[in-house]
Amino acid sequence: MKIASWNVNSLKVRLPQLTEWAAEARPDIIALQETKLEDTKFPVDELAAAGYRSVYSGQKTYNGVAILARDEPTDIVTDIPGLDDPQRRILAATVGGVRVVDLYVVNGKAVGDEKYAYKLHWLARVREFLAHEIERHPNLVVLGDFNIAPDDRDVYDPVTWGEDILCSPPERAALKAITDLGLHDSFRLFEQAGEHYSWWDYRQAAFRRNMGLRIDLILVSDALKPVATAAAIDRTPRRWERPSDHTPVTLDLDIQ
Repeated sequence: MKIASWNVNSLKVRLPQLTEWAAEARPDIIALQETKLEDTKFPVDELAAAGYRSVYSGQKTYNGVAILARDEPTDIVTDIPGLDDPQRRILAATVGGVRVVDLYVVNGKAVGDEKYAYKLHWLARVREFLAHEIERHPNLVVLGDFNIAPDDRDVYDPVTWGEDILCSPPERAALKAITDLGLHDSFRLFEQAGEHYSWWDYRQAAFRRNMGLRIDLILVSDALKPVATAAAIDRTPRRWERPSDHTPVTLDLDIQ
């Protein structure tokens, strides 16, 4: 089973890139973030033609998450208890015996901003949800745009970024509280070096200069860790014309 996560930064704009990439990479499951589409406008038929069933939770212009799968997704969750949030940022489904939780984590704007405080509150509520999910579904994958660089290896210039948004100690502590549930950063199961990023700003020729952050993660449970066989960041779509500022991340599991 191959699982992917991609913040497409507008599915309407990036749909041709998504279908082209999926035809080449052939993931069994694709979690999307920032689809920026109302549910009535989700391209169900186009994705079905590409071989994927779709579940989605969207809104106009902002946010939006979706899970695409070759098998039928079941047990769909779009809202979690204790989190009164109209923004569409969470989607969970079971596919082929694997529970998939797709997250588009709050950005937070700036340390000290009210949106930063809400980010930490949001992450705490999500942790509570995931604690129940991992009890019910040992085969758990939590993936998406986390808007947190786990450690300094995941930041092109840790000195410049310092303790700014996406790198601050409280954000990293909130992420660690989630992984302490028994979840593992799949990329770090295979690659320990730095300078591997999944997001680059559109400005300052950041992609060409590899001035990026690794903020798109695929976390796997203890039960799935032994069957994880490969994890990667596919930089190819970031080179295409009118790309998303994020690129896909993938995980291979040795399960049918």
